[in-house]
Amino acid sequence: MIEARHLRVLRAVSATGSFSAAARELGCTQPAVSQQMKALEASAGTALLIRTGREMRLTQAGEALVRHAAGILAGLTAAEEEVAAIAGLRAGRVRLVSFPSGSSTLVPGALAALRAEHPGTRVSLVEAEPPRSVDLLREGDCDIALAFRYGATGGEWDDLVVRPLLTDRLIGLLPEGHQLAGASSVSIGELADESWIAGCPRCRRQLVEVCEESGFAPRIDFATDDYPAVMGLVGAGLGVAVLPELAVESVRPKGARAVPVEPAIEREIVALTLPDLARVPAVAATLDQLARTAAR
Repeated sequence: MIEARHLRVLRAVSATGSFSAAARELGCTQPAVSQQMKALEASAGTALLIRTGREMRLTQAGEALVRHAAGILAGLTAAEEEVAAIAGLRAGRVRLVSFPSGSSTLVPGALAALRAEHPGTRVSLVEAEPPRSVDLLREGDCDIALAFRYGATGGEWDDLVVRPLLTDRLIGLLPEGHQLAGASSVSIGELADESWIAGCPRCRRQLVEVCEESGFAPRIDFATDDYPAVMGLVGAGLGVAVLPELAVESVRPKGARAVPVEPAIEREIVALTLPDLARVPAVAATLDQLARTAAR
């Protein structure tokens, strides 16, 4: 295998015409130059220099190698500088996937802080709900997935690095004219006869489970992943809903009243990445900023 350090020595010998002059240019000893040239010739499998007294002359193979060495060493230098920039957060890219209420609450503050601290780091964002967002991470289509789950599911994320961010409580949404709209809290059972507006599939499944635990099956007349649409339907008096507190924070409900629900329904908000990606400086910095934003 031809090593870059040997190519640098060959170029110096070619430029100066002798081992001793090359040694002075490189800041090493003449025996060291001679030893590295022998190693390079062994790797190349042919002679690279013709030694005639004090004069050094390149063979045809030596000339070819010197000709290519300039591009190889320039490319290696550029690669080293780019890697150093990424490692020092002067450059880098992070592909982030988030669910909608996270995109509108946690992500903006985290990315603004990251840009202020590391302006050379670029972050792209697309939206997807779990489990699709987690699949994108495992498939290599993103570097960080902002996700959530209701209760710990054994083994669900065992292959990933899990960065807990916050616990998000679900809030009841009632039309302003509803008889319970002014209550300090409402139990799920008190809404058994209502028409329901359900959110994303995972949230919908959790709603059905909680209602069944309270002794009834919710009548879901509307289902939408769009949180403003849920609030609009509730505000129009078409039903009731429960939404994550993050979603309620991100959209001001018109004609709807937010009421705490009992028993409490909570979901865990996390940032996920792969173990190898967690060691990438730009990814680690983004995870840190997401955690700081969630703690505020």
